[in-house]
Amino acid sequence: MKIILIGHSIIDHFEGANEKKSNPGGIFYSTIGINSVRKSTDQIYLLTGWNRNSFHLFKNLYSKVDLDRTNELINMPEVYLKVSGESEREEVYKNMVENLSVDNIPDWNIYDGVLINMITGSDILLEQLKYIRKKFKGRIYFDIHTLSRGIDAKMKREFRPIPYIEEWLACIDILQCNESELKTIVSNQNEINCAEKILSSGPNILIVTKGDRGAQVYYILNGEVKNLLVNAIKVNSINKIGCGDIFGAVFFYTYISTNDILVSLNAANKAGAIAASRNDLITLPEMKLND
Repeated sequence: MKIILIGHSIIDHFEGANEKKSNPGGIFYSTIGINSVRKSTDQIYLLTGWNRNSFHLFKNLYSKVDLDRTNELINMPEVYLKVSGESEREEVYKNMVENLSVDNIPDWNIYDGVLINMITGSDILLEQLKYIRKKFKGRIYFDIHTLSRGIDAKMKREFRPIPYIEEWLACIDILQCNESELKTIVSNQNEINCAEKILSSGPNILIVTKGDRGAQVYYILNGEVKNLLVNAIKVNSINKIGCGDIFGAVFFYTYISTNDILVSLNAANKAGAIAASRNDLITLPEMKLND
């Protein structure tokens, strides 16, 4: 199987209650997720940005995937994260970079799936997504992520309605968001109504992640909107960074392997729980979750 992951690599500067640290982040976490379930015969391609001065942070993991489609950058994007309690994390960016180039792929249909994670929100432009959709006949998985946040003069990211959201949705097969991000797609409606509107706009699967309350998947079956809820696996949760990215990558890989929503949801839920219970997510690829 061949899968391409698209999204910015970034450097995370994390500030919690009792610690400060800097780690590789962004599409790095999606790559961890896909590597934790891939088979040895699978080919994983990465379309991201990299920088010579900071590549050492990513090298160990990225050496396990195909980097021929990556873009060299002068500076890596960086984000300063503050996480406290159950509230949404605060994000302040440094070195915002331009969108990635998607023009150097001669045949999109060699891939079994395309996963796009909008790490910075500027990873690809709407016109680029339309281009991919036109060229690619398979499934596109789209994590809304920071597309849901605007950016102010101080580089702080705040939630806001996503411009031209209907046009984005028209190009997507599977959409992932959390509860806060969902409100930037469809406002002032309950979750079921939001799901119905989204599923009538392009995607055939909507995943809403809910942290320690699990995740809910909405999909269309025989013309009706159905849903599945999986409760979060109880773990000693010590990490909140990258869990959703790992969840999404594992769901997508499992779904295009099995075409089974429930099996995929349970696999993703397990991966997300493991990620939440670990400080050092770099070791996750060594844990073959599908063994």
